[in-house]
Amino acid sequence: MNKSIFFLSALALFCAALCAPAFSRPLKKAAKKDAVFNDINMVAFKPNSPEVQYDIYTIGENTQSYTAVRFVSPFYMNAYETTYNLWYICRIYGEQNGYTFANPGQEGSAGKRGAAPTALGAYQPVTMINWHDAAVWCNALSEMSGKKPCYVLDGKVLRDSTDTAALDKCQCDWNADGYRLPTETEWEYAARKTPKGFQNGALASGQTDDSLLEGDVAWFDANSNGTRAVGTAGTVFENEAPPAPGSGRANASGLYDMSGNVLEFCWDWLADYKETDGVERAAGPSYGSEKVCRGGSWSPYTGFIYCGDRYGYDPNERFDFLGFRFCQSAVEED
Repeated sequence: MNKSIFFLSALALFCAALCAPAFSRPLKKAAKKDAVFNDINMVAFKPNSPEVQYDIYTIGENTQSYTAVRFVSPFYMNAYETTYNLWYICRIYGEQNGYTFANPGQEGSAGKRGAAPTALGAYQPVTMINWHDAAVWCNALSEMSGKKPCYVLDGKVLRDSTDTAALDKCQCDWNADGYRLPTETEWEYAARKTPKGFQNGALASGQTDDSLLEGDVAWFDANSNGTRAVGTAGTVFENEAPPAPGSGRANASGLYDMSGNVLEFCWDWLADYKETDGVERAAGPSYGSEKVCRGGSWSPYTGFIYCGDRYGYDPNERFDFLGFRFCQSAVEED
């Protein structure tokens, strides 16, 4: 193995092992250029109770959002979109331990499919993977981290993303401590939550100050012609060198790229975003034809980047503007 690739691999495994269980560790607001970047940095979201109602949507101009009241259970969300670096390490682990992936992924919008991470592209978000790949990868990351996988069917852990029939019917074990895709409700809660309540759904995530523009918080079609390293929105190139991952502007909860960079898969099948009538875990219908995607991207095809904007894609589809980030349920320890 090439020494530089071995170093990247070893570093990523070390970071994953270090960060995965440490939910109490405070989130770094910005990674310095000489600091070690952590691909996994989980941020806690702990509503007072699963039975507290939150007004997730706010009506605004030029947005697809509308008002719905949903219940939110405590959860954790990664501060960053899933990097190709972490994807690659976990995919290789998975393939060596009984996992199958339909698509090997690539570095951002211009990487080489399935190739080892490079110095310039390792921390760009993974793209060219579909929803099934993302779900199976979450199970692999859970096992790699010594956690219980979330996605099962009839009690069997799903390890093959080419088995689309099983994955389309799969269940999520919400009580497992492993990694999973966020529900649409969790995604929007995390995109809009502020210390004072919720920001407007007709703004990009992080636009909590009237002085902030969309370009201050997001890479989108007006300021980028491709993906950028995760967590760099709002930065500028210095001496033609790309900004360091995690050096950009986070939203009010400490999450990066909730608007822009790449569109993000959610767990839910696409349906009307209705009130949940007391359902604790709002997770959408049990079947459908498209999976919800949120946040918009650098691409003009998905240029709507406001917190309330919604997209739906066939779970078999893959694009160079489509990726994901992962969550965990807040499981009580015995």
